Amino acid sequence: MQSAISLSLSSPSPIARSGVANTGNACWPMPRSLRFCGLRREAFDSAASFDAASLRFVRLNLQPKHSSLSKVSAVLKGNGAPSSSGFDYDLVIIGAGVGGHGAALHAVEQGLKTAIIEGDVVGGTCVNRGCVPSKALLAVSGRMRELQNEHHMKSFGLQVAAAGYDRQGVADHANNLASKIRSNLTNSLKALGVDILTGVGTILGPQKLKYGKGDSGDKIITAKDIIIATGSVPLVPKGIEVDGKTVITSDHALKLEFVPDWIAIVGSGYIGLEFSDVYTALGCEVTFIEALDQLMPGFDPEIGKLAQRVLINPRKIDSYTGVFASKQDGKPVQIELIDAKTKEPKDTLEVDAALIATGRAPFTKGLGLENINVQTQRGFVPVDERMRVIDANGKLVPHLYCIGDANGKMMLAHAASAQGISVVEQVTGKDHVLNHLSIPAACFTHPEISMVGLTEPQAREKAQKEGFEVSVAKTSFKANTKALAENEGEGMAKLIYRPDNGEILGVHIFGLHAADLIHEASNAIAMGTRIQDIKFAVHAHPTLSEVLDELFKSAKVKVSASSAVAEPVPV
Repeated sequence: MQSAISLSLSSPSPIARSGVANTGNACWPMPRSLRFCGLRREAFDSAASFDAASLRFVRLNLQPKHSSLSKVSAVLKGNGAPSSSGFDYDLVIIGAGVGGHGAALHAVEQGLKTAIIEGDVVGGTCVNRGCVPSKALLAVSGRMRELQNEHHMKSFGLQVAAAGYDRQGVADHANNLASKIRSNLTNSLKALGVDILTGVGTILGPQKLKYGKGDSGDKIITAKDIIIATGSVPLVPKGIEVDGKTVITSDHALKLEFVPDWIAIVGSGYIGLEFSDVYTALGCEVTFIEALDQLMPGFDPEIGKLAQRVLINPRKIDSYTGVFASKQDGKPVQIELIDAKTKEPKDTLEVDAALIATGRAPFTKGLGLENINVQTQRGFVPVDERMRVIDANGKLVPHLYCIGDANGKMMLAHAASAQGISVVEQVTGKDHVLNHLSIPAACFTHPEISMVGLTEPQAREKAQKEGFEVSVAKTSFKANTKALAENEGEGMAKLIYRPDNGEILGVHIFGLHAADLIHEASNAIAMGTRIQDIKFAVHAHPTLSEVLDELFKSAKVKVSASSAVAEPVPV
């Protein structure tokens, strides 16, 4: 799952109020895909170039058929040999979440002797308690929701008997998927010769650390470079005590040990929305408790308004906004609602369970940061745009990096992986800066929500400061043949752009398979492609991708030919 990605125009970003964590993505990028990871143009392999004006790729000079296999074999042999740098390892990564996993695989590919330290299980939050099991539950909720919609089924000429579910079977599906992906990640590390060191990693000083159970049996190792990739944990507000039974976090909810008749969800961001989709599909009533004045904070307001009309209003969901939640003793669960402005008690709810979905907090305790004079900021490790750790005096700590949720720049699984790849590129002698505005995010409700870049208010704020004009284009799923064939015409896509040069500032989608559609826009931002160029791209018909085709074609750009767009500023 993902956390809220509302990007501020300064860095580091604050803790997301609502959203789900992630330490990485189950897939790791191959070298030929680096350009699509949001890396700046310097990351592109010199063997290939991209002509934005004509949308043509220059032909690659491909190597002999078995050259890639030979390269991997050579790398495997190198990882088992002593480091040429005089250290035990060229690179040690603390944390085997998907961010650390992606960094480790890329490091081995670059010929670095690599080790990864993990005190829990490989895969981190994303695989074990986040992205992966949540998608299994959402797959169930999507099918249940469709089967329960008699009108929808009749529109296809189908007659379906009442749908039911087996709670344990649903829970097993989520657990089995997490186990499979965790096994895949572990096997991929072992296959490439990455040393998996079990225990808690602690930095002892420059290029020196230990791992183990925190006792006399800990082992000390040295590394030329170190990456912190320890991820995050559920953020529980003051006044709420989690018992893991009736007051739970997403960690507990994903186990689906019981399905309450009525559940309060504290927070209406990514975590809250996705779990409301699951619980209502399984027959629960849901009450949202949101501290801000509106539901779905962090989303583009126009998209959020439409999504609320589809995802919340028609379902068995009510809500309270502008209030904090404080648990009181009693059964069923008693929740005192406190006015967010006056701090006075406002109401009391009695529900069967409460899910705390107020975001994620960085897991950075016990890292030994005090040994290198590093002070966290709200728990986050301070870093610069190249993920280099900054000490208490504002100076860079040599050979130390931090990626993923632990640095707070963008608390998304795939962002952690992209940051890790960027760091490895740097330690192997290439300068890379990741453009976080090119990294997409998605909320896997039914229908889905996805986004990349700035929201409209953020874009207008930026335009006012920098002195340029902002325009907006929109298209509807109701005009898309494929969406209508699926009887899924509810949805829209929104493009925020500069009409003077065609630069894409942000794209937001609500509708069928929005999470898959967003990547055309994110790749365009990453590669610096302008609207006047991408509007000539051809999309298969009839497909949902034509939603974006129409979106780009509807934009009114004042120049017909490509003009230079400023290099994206890292955030």
